[in-house]
Parts: sequence; structure tokens; C-alpha cells
Amino acid sequence: MTASGPDWALEVRGLTKTYGEVRAVDEVSFAVPRGGALGLVGESGSGKTTTARMVVGLERPDSGSVRVGGTACDRPPRGRRGRLARARAVQIVFQDPYLSLDPRVRVTDSLEEVLRLHGTGGARARRDRVGELLDQVGLGTRERQALPRELSGGQRQRVAIARALAPDPDVLVLDEAVSALDVSIQAQILNLLSDIRAAREIAYLFVSHDLAVVRHVCEDVVVLHRGAVVERGAATEVLARPTHPYTRLLLSSVPRQGWDPAAIGRARRALDTTTPAAAADPIPTQGALQ
Repeated sequence: MTASGPDWALEVRGLTKTYGEVRAVDEVSFAVPRGGALGLVGESGSGKTTTARMVVGLERPDSGSVRVGGTACDRPPRGRRGRLARARAVQIVFQDPYLSLDPRVRVTDSLEEVLRLHGTGGARARRDRVGELLDQVGLGTRERQALPRELSGGQRQRVAIARALAPDPDVLVLDEAVSALDVSIQAQILNLLSDIRAAREIAYLFVSHDLAVVRHVCEDVVVLHRGAVVERGAATEVLARPTHPYTRLLLSSVPRQGWDPAAIGRARRALDTTTPAAAADPIPTQGALQ
């Protein structure tokens, strides 16, 4: 099956974005199958967040294309109908849920607002749908009537996930969505995301610098360095047997017994003098993703 076949939830081809003289994203390509999860990995400045913002439509690429469910989504949508259609196709969960939650609006009203915007049924149907969404993310009666400031960080992120799921998108982009949470809450959110993906045919683009999280969530991984793809493949293979020096550097940078920060610093300085080479086969085949 080719990359343009019907089983791709998200196809990204040759995305490029330049700010002044800085090439933030350089010919980035990847694809995510329906129900699949792909990790977009790299340190700060690697281009992963800019790529995610172009996928969602918050940034316009200089060149390249984004397709969700086979529909082109790389240009700004025209009019209210176009914006709503784009929002139904792909949603994003940010690291800080305050970016998507109005501090003056209670949880239930926040979700009802999204459903009303997308024309979901009448008032009773919307209330029922809000209840389903909040049940799905594990929030009880007290949290449903709370303001964002009255919730914990983990609870706020659950609300943000519920809001993102409300339009029933094909693709959910998670931009460092658990990195600000403590370890125990992080594990709860990751398990929640796994359960949601098992219950829905939804694809995840998981943007993270945390390799342990990517290994837990994603079947496939794309590694970005200075805006370019330097390695891609099955997460278990890439993270166990990396072939590119930058991927090896990311893995060696994780603190553990015998960790040598000085050696890592030397490797980083040596790598910074080289030019990252983009991986071959920019859009993998269905077999390669599996």
C-alpha cells in the first residue's frame, strides 16, 4: 500500500519553515496510520513544536503539505465552516492546559461551548456528550463544576484532553502534554491516552523530548535535529539500536548509573559542527510503520 492510501490518518510531506535566516523545519516528512501513534522526538530547538503547529494549522509552512484523512490541511481554512472542519480533523493538547482553558469558565460549560460551536445536537444531547467525555477522562462530579484554578495540574490536563476529543478528531497532537506533570500523574495520563486510543480509531502525533514516554506510547518515532529528520523507524528498534549520532546522544543524555556528563558535552560539541542528514524514504510504507 502506498503512503497516499486510505489507511493514513496523517500525511506530512516536505514541510519547511524559515524564520529570517533560521530554517526551523527542513523538508520534514512522516505519516501516521489510523489508530497509530508516532513520536516526534528532539531537544528544544529541534523543530518539533513548529512542525506540530503547522500540522494543526497554527503556523503556515513555507512549502510542503499536510493531509488529514486524505484531505489537504496545509493552507489556512476559509471562513467559519472551514475553520470548524479543520478543528474536527485535528486537535492539539498543549503542555500547559491554561493555553486552552478559559480561567473564568467552569469545566462543564467549557466542553458544552465546544460542542455548541460544532453544532452537536440540542442542549440535552450536549449535556449527555459532556458527561461521556468527562467519564472517559476520569473526572467526577466535583471537578465538573470547578474552575480551572480549582483543579490540580493532572485534572486540568484531563479537561484539556476532553476538550480536544469533543469534536471527535481523526488526529490528536500532544505537544509535551505530560512533561509538566509529576511522575505518578504522568503515568495516569499516559494510561488514559492508551485507553482512549484503544476505544477510538484516533491517531496520535506525540511531540516529546522524553524518550521513556515515547517508548511507552508510540509504535514509531521520527527524530529531529536542527529542523531535519535524522532517524525514523519502529520506536523499539530506534530507541534500542539507534544509528544516528544525535539519537545516540539523546539516549546517552538520560541520567543513569555511570552517566558521564563531560563525555556527553564533548559529543554534543562534536555533533554541533556537523550538518544533520535527513533520513531516506521520507514517507514510509505501511509495512515500515508496523
